[in-house]
Amino acid sequence: MSAQSPVQTKSDKLKKALIWMGETLRDHPEKQRQAVVREAAFRFDLTPAECEFLDQQFSAPEAGSPS
Repeated sequence: MSAQSPVQTKSDKLKKALIWMGETLRDHPEKQRQAVVREAAFRFDLTPAECEFLDQQFSAPEAGSPS
């Protein structure tokens, strides 16, 4: 049996998903964010709320930076 609480387990999954998404989007900029969120949902067994959180974390506007 695992000594971790369910909350800690969910938190660990979400942390791993955040790291994985960041690396995936950095290494494969051609991939669409929504496709990467869906893949993370399957890969890390995320809830819809967790997927929405990931989507919000990676939805910062990219085109607004000054040149």
